[in-house]
Amino acid sequence: MAYAKLLGIDKNFFSNEDVAYTLGIRADSAAVLCSRYVKKGLLTRLKRGLYARTETLASLGQLDLFRLANLMQVPSYISLMTALSYHGVTTQVQRDVFESTSIKRTKTFLRGGYTFRYVKVAPGLYTGFKKERDAFIALAEKAILDCFYLASMGRYPLDISALDFNKLDEQVIAKLSNVFPSKTMRYFERHYENIRRS
Repeated sequence: MAYAKLLGIDKNFFSNEDVAYTLGIRADSAAVLCSRYVKKGLLTRLKRGLYARTETLASLGQLDLFRLANLMQVPSYISLMTALSYHGVTTQVQRDVFESTSIKRTKTFLRGGYTFRYVKVAPGLYTGFKKERDAFIALAEKAILDCFYLASMGRYPLDISALDFNKLDEQVIAKLSNVFPSKTMRYFERHYENIRRS
């Protein structure tokens, strides 16, 4: 069975070309075969030309899912509450939901029981992230600024009471804040000072 040979692909996510190479068939034949396996539930189509074995997708670790989020929409990086939860800055945990910022478009994808949300930001704000085990993740300070930016624009619901500002580096915030509009920073500073005084 051709599917048994696909188990030999040593990747969590693979393309039509990977399947074609593994099975020694043409790329268009591989696309047809993958579509057939998607209908049978053996494969999950992540986006055009990109697949995962359904059983593999269900058992991925956090950083592998972050990397998948990066691949689902390119370019993008994990941010907002997903990144804040990863860095331990919020008590809110979003199960099976992965939030990212992107310069491409605002969109939500539902794949394999997971929700991948992307929020478009201006190109000048696409900064302040690092690469960790092949996954692009916002620094904690950038993730919180992304949250306040979108909240100040009325584009993101933000539970400020769930945030732990003590885990943030003020110098990093100051450095990253230069790219944000003054409206965002006034909004951030007002809440930040209120929390520090409480």
